[in-house]
Amino acid sequence: MDKSVEKTLTHWLKQQKSACGHYLNLAILFGILTGISLMCQAWLIATILQGIIIDQLPKAAFSEHFWLLLLLTFLRGALAFARERSSFKAGTQLRLQIRAAVMDKLAALGPAFIKGKPAGSWASIVLEQVEDLHDFYARYLPQMVLAGFIPLIILMAVFPINWAAGVILLATAPLIPLFMILVGMGAADANRKNFGALARLSGHFMDRLKGLSTLKLFNQGAKEAKAIAAASEDFRERTMSVLRMAFLSSAVLEFFAAVSIAVLAVYFGFSYLGHLDFGHYGSSISLFTGLFILILAPEFYQPLRDMGTHYHAKAQAIGAAEELMALLNTDLDTHLKHGAVEHSDAAALAAPISIEADNLTVFSVDGTQLLGPISFTLTPGQHIAVVGPSGAGKTSLLSALLGFLPYQGQLKINGVELSQLPLPLWRKQLAWLGQEPQLFCGTVRENVALGALAQGQALTDDAIKALLVKAQVWDFVDSQPLGLNHPIQEQTLGLSVGQAQRIALARALAQQAQFYVLDEPTASLDSLSEQAVQATLTDAMQHTGCLMVTHRLDSLTTMHKVLVLDKGLLVQQGSFAQLAATDGVFKQMLHELTVEPNVAEVVGGMTQTLPANAPKGAC
Repeated sequence: MDKSVEKTLTHWLKQQKSACGHYLNLAILFGILTGISLMCQAWLIATILQGIIIDQLPKAAFSEHFWLLLLLTFLRGALAFARERSSFKAGTQLRLQIRAAVMDKLAALGPAFIKGKPAGSWASIVLEQVEDLHDFYARYLPQMVLAGFIPLIILMAVFPINWAAGVILLATAPLIPLFMILVGMGAADANRKNFGALARLSGHFMDRLKGLSTLKLFNQGAKEAKAIAAASEDFRERTMSVLRMAFLSSAVLEFFAAVSIAVLAVYFGFSYLGHLDFGHYGSSISLFTGLFILILAPEFYQPLRDMGTHYHAKAQAIGAAEELMALLNTDLDTHLKHGAVEHSDAAALAAPISIEADNLTVFSVDGTQLLGPISFTLTPGQHIAVVGPSGAGKTSLLSALLGFLPYQGQLKINGVELSQLPLPLWRKQLAWLGQEPQLFCGTVRENVALGALAQGQALTDDAIKALLVKAQVWDFVDSQPLGLNHPIQEQTLGLSVGQAQRIALARALAQQAQFYVLDEPTASLDSLSEQAVQATLTDAMQHTGCLMVTHRLDSLTTMHKVLVLDKGLLVQQGSFAQLAATDGVFKQMLHELTVEPNVAEVVGGMTQTLPANAPKGAC
């Protein structure tokens, strides 16, 4: 990984530590107190052994020392527990905040941005990569501070009693972080590549799993199984590469710590044998001095070794942070930044909805122009259909209207620019129904009540039943053993497309919206289900406006106006009869459409345009 990139990611990770709250500081404090208690234990052990072995004092003279030593043993255990607990809470607080920030960011960026990656990749970011930040804050950051404090405290205790031992400790201490850096130089890059492989594997597997029936029908199951096996093998190799880094790092650190302690032991051994006579301050080296320093020596290197052990947590966090930082630092387009709630805005949206677009140009999240410039108006109560070939920009228009895509030009709702309206307030006025209904894992009751919850209301069971009756799906729900508690599984498993669409329709009706936004609401339905949905929409939208995208031209005779898009431009607009009688894209689409004979008769028999304020049928 480029050093500048690694430095940027490390800086970003450290900026997030405020999310850990006071737990991070508590973990450091408990770690320092643990080190001090261990020094006290070393002093007590050395004092007892010096007195009993060299000074030949009775054991009773050290009874208080024994009790203090026992007390410190329990105290060290309590401090170690408190440190681990505080570290865990610090990591937990951080994960909760980062995960909430990621979810809020995805909600703000909207579905148009999310569709840029497979669902499995987002799952990897939200779950795996956030989870892998834990040890960086719970272990590495506290240990980095302790690796500086505890050796310094030990040196302050060692130098006054033996300067040679202090010099040995001071000279050998840099070996551990030096070799830790050398071994760990490639760890961050290996982790970054590992997370990339995991995201690809997750996305690849999720997409193939959702399209399993298609793969089976085209006899591509074996081929895709090999592709998944190859992606899995790539991920395995990268994971093993990361583990090799971690084990090599630990082995190197243990080796140099052992060598350093051995040098210190050799110094004291030769000093006791009389071959070395330096390092003391006038008097010979006592048993107390040797024991005290040798007991402290492993603890002098232990924080450095622990930092090396946890260094892979830093590398892991850097690898995980790359996509997280990119996501959280993604700027919302100025046209996606909506205003705050004002009384004038609320009053404007309380009136029947009108829409005015003037030189409206819609862009993708990466700045590619998708639609426009186009201009049109929709008066209160008016029903407008948007038609055109695939890729003409129909869905882009709806996405801009819903606040999911940035735009330039004017898009006014009741005279107020959409970018100045608070999105939650605007969306409360809308009922949305698409061609692929999204029902959530739960019960029928919970899914239908979701529409009312958006309005801050609660629905009774009788009200939910009435909505399901309107959507012509109550018979199905009532026939289930659990009724309204009938479980809806993930991906609407166990429901037909028509049943799922009608439950979604009941949810939309629960909003009691002033305006309906429909995206091919009957595209995937059989004729009976289509008629049921059309009839319900006809009744629900008698006094509301509607903007609908559709490919079914045979249902446009009830629309007040039809907008025809082609290659991102508005090429025609008018009533069904006017467009059917005029050469252009719409008439060409009619000719290409295989219609029933009675539809052709309707086209030929229409002689007047519907008035804009006339109540019409379903979109």
